[in-house]
Amino acid sequence: MGKLILLRHGQSVYNKQNIFTGWTDVELSEKGIAEAKGAGQLLKAEGIYPELCFTSWLKRAIHTAQLALREMDWEQIDCIKSWKLNERHYGAWQQRNKDEVKAEVGEEAFVAVRRGYDTPPPPLPDGDPRLPENDPKFRLIDPKALPRSESLKDTRKRALNYFYEAIAPELARGKTVLVSAHGNSLRALTMAIENLSPEEIVKVEIPTGRPILYTFDETLTLKEKKMLS
Repeated sequence: MGKLILLRHGQSVYNKQNIFTGWTDVELSEKGIAEAKGAGQLLKAEGIYPELCFTSWLKRAIHTAQLALREMDWEQIDCIKSWKLNERHYGAWQQRNKDEVKAEVGEEAFVAVRRGYDTPPPPLPDGDPRLPENDPKFRLIDPKALPRSESLKDTRKRALNYFYEAIAPELARGKTVLVSAHGNSLRALTMAIENLSPEEIVKVEIPTGRPILYTFDETLTLKEKKMLS
């Protein structure tokens, strides 16, 4: 049976400061480092050792995987990185304090974007230095493929496409796979795996540093879900 471990990165420095992060590439906080190590300890205690790892291109997810695997003394496995597992792009709200944004746009508009399914934040304008095309990491990606803002629906499209393209085939082979990514890219996968509606997924919160284990049969039918603690 294939096993999928979803792991949201540990607390980042922007999480700690209550700032919209999105594609901003920030480090883990001290608490986040401890959470990542704790995730590795949980997996080790359960005897769950992944054969393959996937992460986004953002270092808070990459470092979470590295710290967890180091804690398990299991650093030899391949780790494949894709920008399609990146966090939701928060557009013009990126690098801004969440409370300040809420005060500016109002509770209703804030909640529609923050917790809604198909409402994106305002997009980044032309020439904005925060545009992904200005980041050297994305220099080989067609700028037209890179977002200027995203709803959860948009995030789901790219993350799910990658899941079926790269991750699902490994699960169908019976492998144990670790995906270290982000709150919204993992919510997008959770929505598909658990067949949740847009109304149901807005209530789902993925905890930082706490592995979620899904077990599938050979047809990728979900057999079991377990939160490790």
